[in-house]
Amino acid sequence: MANIQQVAEKAGVSVATVSRVLNNNTTVSPKTRLKVESAIQELNYEPSMLGRNLRNSESRLLLVLIPSISNPFYTEIINGIQDTAIGQNYNILLCETDSNPDRENIYFNMIRNKLADGIISMDPAVNKQKLIELAAQYPIIQCSEYEEGGEIPYVTIDNEMAAYHAVRHLVKLGHEKIALINSDEKFLYARQRRAGYEKALQESGLMIEEKWIYNTQQLEFDDGSQAMRYLLTLEERPTAVFAVSDTLAIGALKQINASKLRVPEDIALVGFDKISFSNMTNPTLTTISQPMYKMGSTAGMMLINRIKGNKVDSVILDHELVIRESTLG
Repeated sequence: MANIQQVAEKAGVSVATVSRVLNNNTTVSPKTRLKVESAIQELNYEPSMLGRNLRNSESRLLLVLIPSISNPFYTEIINGIQDTAIGQNYNILLCETDSNPDRENIYFNMIRNKLADGIISMDPAVNKQKLIELAAQYPIIQCSEYEEGGEIPYVTIDNEMAAYHAVRHLVKLGHEKIALINSDEKFLYARQRRAGYEKALQESGLMIEEKWIYNTQQLEFDDGSQAMRYLLTLEERPTAVFAVSDTLAIGALKQINASKLRVPEDIALVGFDKISFSNMTNPTLTTISQPMYKMGSTAGMMLINRIKGNKVDSVILDHELVIRESTLG
């Protein structure tokens, strides 16, 4: 493989001139540029992107932090980030944190050591103080989960309003005993979705019953099954359930089916996220649709703009209630 010195020799110019041509420097005359480009083509020379990136103090690599690769919620967001990154000549590195501070530190150090140009964080359990400190010097964007009142730009939906719409739908169907399967309320989205649930009940004159509110530790299918198992043991059983993620809702549906109850005749069910599995259940799942691909592409573009030194504002995208069989009588 030819090197830059051989290109310079063949074109009869200095190595510095070849470098200026490769970097589209306007100080090179058209005649000289043509000679260099002809030499590059004749020798089939391919410049080292690593060397070029080191000279320009950039890696063209974006880190995407997620708590777990097993949660299907992240799939379409990652696709959106990746398509945007590739379109702008960047690559992405998917970083599963497992909410582990030691792993986080490894990824944060990659930014400090200029092995990556910026971070998109989707981890709700990320060390917020460290992320804020890092964002003071390096490009950081938060996606989905974010710091309320913080300085880091983010892209998300209005979680409280989305949950409100989900529960209002159940109220309009005539349900008065509506349970909530929520995540750990140390996370902002969980607190916001509970607020939307409570707002819908209060507006309808319905009591907020603590016995019908179940908080899980994780967002796995089994957590949804366990939550539903508890709700079914109650003497006064709910007639409808709102779960703050589709994975929890699908787990709940499995438990309802195993108990020989019918959805929606005995218990109506609404999820959140519109993951691909939500249309494959029996019955299909009514859910809140987040524009996940758009969230990813927006976050990717926001980060690239930050890397370029541009100011970016936080973005709140629209959601949609998708009504399917799990609430249709």
